[in-house]
Amino acid sequence: MIGQDIIDRFAALLGPKGVTNEQDDIAPWVSDWRGRYHGAAAAILSPASMEEVAATVKLAAELGVPLVPQGGNTSMVGGATPPADGSALILSLRRMNRIRSLSPEDNLAVCEAGVILSVLHDAAEAAGRRFPLSLGAKGSATIGGLVSTNAGGTQVLRHGTMRALVEGIEAVLPDGSIFDGLDALKKDNRGYDIKQLLIGAEGTLGVVTAAALRLAPAIAARAVGWVGVETPADALRLLRLTEERLGDSVEGFEIIANDTLGFVLGHIPGTRSPIETRTPWHVLIEVDHADLSEPGPSERLEGALAEAFERGIAVDAAIATNEAQAEAFWRIRESLSESERAQGPALQYDISVPVAKMPAFMVEAAAAAEAAFPGTTASSFGHLGDGNVHFHVRAPKGTSDGSAWIAAQGQTINAFVHNAVVAAGGSISAEHGIGQMKRAELGRLASPARISALRAIKAAFDPKDLFNPGKLIPLPDEG
Repeated sequence: MIGQDIIDRFAALLGPKGVTNEQDDIAPWVSDWRGRYHGAAAAILSPASMEEVAATVKLAAELGVPLVPQGGNTSMVGGATPPADGSALILSLRRMNRIRSLSPEDNLAVCEAGVILSVLHDAAEAAGRRFPLSLGAKGSATIGGLVSTNAGGTQVLRHGTMRALVEGIEAVLPDGSIFDGLDALKKDNRGYDIKQLLIGAEGTLGVVTAAALRLAPAIAARAVGWVGVETPADALRLLRLTEERLGDSVEGFEIIANDTLGFVLGHIPGTRSPIETRTPWHVLIEVDHADLSEPGPSERLEGALAEAFERGIAVDAAIATNEAQAEAFWRIRESLSESERAQGPALQYDISVPVAKMPAFMVEAAAAAEAAFPGTTASSFGHLGDGNVHFHVRAPKGTSDGSAWIAAQGQTINAFVHNAVVAAGGSISAEHGIGQMKRAELGRLASPARISALRAIKAAFDPKDLFNPGKLIPLPDEG
C-alpha cells in the first residue's frame, strides 16, 4: 500500500478537493461496473485542470507511483480498476468537466475529459448540432474514457467509432509533458499520428485531458422502425436493401434475437414488443434526415419495407408514429445489457467478425457453444452494419454460484468463443477494449508482430510502466 507521506505530497499539490482518502468514498471506484474486478487504492487524485494533471503525473513519476486514469468507471473489461494490492492511485478526471468551446460553424466541440456524454449531447442540441455517438452508459461515461477506449455504440454504421470523431487531443504523457494536439487540422504529415496512438490506448500511453470532437447537423426528421425477420441472413439482406434505397441516411441497424427481446420485456417495466409477431429475430432501424425535404424518412423507410415484404425478407414491421414511440423502440435496445445481467450468471463477449459472416456466426456459434457446454444457453445481439456481435453464454439454469461457475468454466468457454471469432477472421474486442479481462487472450491469439509492436510502443512512452499497469499489454508469459 502507498503510505500517508506520499498522499500528503499529492494533497499539498492539489489541495483538499484534489485528494480523496476516505475508504468509504473510494469504495465505489475500486470495482468495475460489472462487479468482476475489485482493486484497492489509498487515494483518488482529482486534478481540476490540465496543468494540475501534468503536475500530478510529474510527481507520480518522481515518486514511482503508478496511476490508473478513470472517468465514469463504466469499463466493461476492468480497464479502470486499480490493482488489488493497492500499489496504484486512481487519477480521476471527473473534475475536468468543462466544454471549452462549441462551434456550430466549425462543427466542433472541445471538451475536457470529465464531460459526461449526455451533457455533450444536450449542449450540441442547444446549438443546433449533435454529437453522433451514443451508448447505454451515456449518462455516466465521460469523454476521456470514450476516447481512451475508442468507444463505438449504435451509430458507427454511419459515423464511425470514436476514432473517426476525434479531430484533436490534449494529453499528459507519462513523464508529465503535455501533448497539445487540439488543433483540428485536416492535413498534418509530421510523422506518427500521436493522436491516433492515444485513442484506444486505454490510458496506458497518456492521460487524455481534452478532445476536439466532430459534430454533425441536427436531425430534422427521423424514422424508427422495428422489423421481424426469420434469420440473421434475412436481416443482412434487409440492411443491404435499405442502404440501396435510402443511402447514407441509415443511422442505426441493430439485430436482436427473440429470446433476448423476451428478457427485456420480462425485466424492464413499461416495455412492449413493437410488433405482434414473435419472429426468431428482430431488427431496429433508424433513418435520419438533416432537412425537411420530401419524401420524409418515414415515407422512405415505409417504401423500403414494402419492398422487403415483397421479397420475403420481412415477416412483420412497425414504424414509430411519434417521438415517444421511437424512444420506446430504442429503450428496448438500450436495456439489453441490463436485462441480460438480470438473467443470472453469464459470460459476455464483445466481438466482431466481417459483416458478411456475422449472420452465420450468430447462429452457428450459439449452437456450437450450447453443444460444447451442455446446459448453457447462448444468444447474441449487435450492430449488424459494422459486424459487432454482443455474444452471451449463460450458465445452466439453477446455477447458484455464478462466480464458481465462471471460475470453473470461464477460461474454457472464453477460448472456445474466441477461437471461433479468430477462425472467422474477427477480433476478440470490437468496442469495449482489452482492459485486464482480455489481456491474456490477446497474448494468446494476436500475431507476434502485433504483440511486439504493442510492447515497444508502451516501453517508449512509459518505460517505468506507471500508467494503468496490468491493462491492455499482454504480460511476458501471455504471448
